[in-house]
Amino acid sequence: MLEYVKMPQLGEFMKEGTIGAWLKREGDEVKEGDPLFELETEKFVEVIKARSSGILRKILVPEGATVPVGEKLAIIA
Repeated sequence: MLEYVKMPQLGEFMKEGTIGAWLKREGDEVKEGDPLFELETEKFVEVIKARSSGILRKILVPEGATVPVGEKLAIIA
């Protein structure tokens, strides 16, 4: 099953976030709950965990990029 990893909204007023670092690489096996990437905001850095299991097929947003909440970041299938 194909799943898009999207930029989460971690606070009521959060509108965007920055990919600090990808903790998995394209082609890596990902299990639900595995650390996937570091999300940076103006106030904190949070490790975001995978919500599903599969293979990280494609990273759509590179490290250092700032994107709005809901933006597609990667594909797990």
